Amino acid sequence: MGKKNNKQDSSFLFDVYYSEIWKNRWPRLKEALKEEKNTQVSINETNPPYWLDEASLLTASLLPVSPSSAVLDMCAAPGGKSLVLAKATGRNGFLTANDRSPDRRERLRKVLYSLRDDIRPEIRITGFNAESWGVYEKDAYDYVLLDAPCSSERHVLNDEKYLSQWSPSRPKRLAVSQYAMLSSALMAVKVGGYILYSTCSINPGENEEVIQKLFNRHPLEVEESTDIPSWAERRKHGAMVLPDTSGGKGPMYFCLLKKVENEK
Repeated sequence: MGKKNNKQDSSFLFDVYYSEIWKNRWPRLKEALKEEKNTQVSINETNPPYWLDEASLLTASLLPVSPSSAVLDMCAAPGGKSLVLAKATGRNGFLTANDRSPDRRERLRKVLYSLRDDIRPEIRITGFNAESWGVYEKDAYDYVLLDAPCSSERHVLNDEKYLSQWSPSRPKRLAVSQYAMLSSALMAVKVGGYILYSTCSINPGENEEVIQKLFNRHPLEVEESTDIPSWAERRKHGAMVLPDTSGGKGPMYFCLLKKVENEK
């Protein structure tokens, strides 16, 4: 009886929490999140082709990676966005793909080495703590993707186990880690280079509020790209793809940042 009540309590809290954020939109958004995805697209330069949500492909493509550049994917597994970056930097580029889980790194390795030899860059696969990365590799990369671990509400809603374990404290804990990773990414990227911050969360505390915190603490070191693609919804910082208005794609939040010279 206790476990059943815990599940009901968590589900109720989840509903209340997100209805306060999304107001009248929440019932429609919730139903869209619960629907099975049918928005997969393929990357055909791999053997076999790699399938990922179209919102992930579109988002990763926003990082303006140039050929022969040095790219860091800080939280890379399972590897779909890394493939997009690897294709963009090409044969003469360098990609570091990082994930702390040994099992996920092994999957990541298989995915990245499935890319055709003639377009695959030099690849380094690592298992470091992304929160402290910039301390050890400062000003080392032209481009950084931080697809940060997040609340992943679509997954939570569709898994009773994770829904029963959910609490309002979880997004707060994640936001602390997400900011640490983002500030580390700012240290790791070169002046003039770009950071793409993304999550699959619908929680502003894990999205635009993390970006705002970066601007509050590093106002002279970073600029935000204000160009928002037509397929996304503008937020206070960055933009989102949400399944109730995109034909099922997402959710995906993203914000493109440029590191600038601090003239102070």
